[in-house]
Amino acid sequence: MSLARATSLSALRARLSAYEPALRAERAFRFGDTRVDGCFLAGGLPLGCWHELTGEGIEADLATATAGFAAKLAARLGEAGQAVWILRRDDLYAPGVAELGLRPERLIMVRTVSEAETLAAVEDALRTRGVSVVMAEAEAVDLTAGRRLQLACERGGATALILRRRLYGKPSRARERAEPAVAASRWRIGPAPSEPVNSMPGLGAPRWTVELERARGGRGGKWIMEANWEAQNGAVPFRVVTELADHAFPAQLPERDFRRAAG
Repeated sequence: MSLARATSLSALRARLSAYEPALRAERAFRFGDTRVDGCFLAGGLPLGCWHELTGEGIEADLATATAGFAAKLAARLGEAGQAVWILRRDDLYAPGVAELGLRPERLIMVRTVSEAETLAAVEDALRTRGVSVVMAEAEAVDLTAGRRLQLACERGGATALILRRRLYGKPSRARERAEPAVAASRWRIGPAPSEPVNSMPGLGAPRWTVELERARGGRGGKWIMEANWEAQNGAVPFRVVTELADHAFPAQLPERDFRRAAG
């Protein structure tokens, strides 16, 4: 990239940041790793916005890995106030959430009966004084609902994590969107094998495959992250184990396959 083009891009990002106060650096959560923080315009996950987390395969029904990642992140974001978790199914494992750092005295659980009620409860929680982070399980957030969530985030200053989850045994009503979403970022979370501590038998710290599919004003990335058990006194909750490349296509194709792919 030429110096002139890099300068122009930097100036454009500065102008965009001025029109979007929620993306400014002083309202960002930093993962403590430049490989992740560098993907965001604000130098970290923007606060005062809502973010979308989704899974693949059975995770679209269970959302186990997604919930674990959200709980670990919310434990850090919820230190400044209360955390609210809104769900339609009563299957959140409280001891597991507590082990990930989300303290019971900081957590308020809300049960809803419909998608519309869930989104309405999210808006109410975001506008409530003393709430710093809201998590909610929803099948999809359309453009209108997304704008309402963002306005609620900006008004109350809280951050929302929307976990996409469909009801058991029912086809999803949500379509993979081709148009830009309203969410400040979109993540795809999956499970990853843990590494035993000091080569001893047993389980190590929880790990996730974490793909940042979209970051408003930034770029995407993919990593394996591990829960940082040493995250005390403001330390970062995750540790990047490795950065993953995109292996959707082989590095080299035989000549005949290349011609077929190009043809």
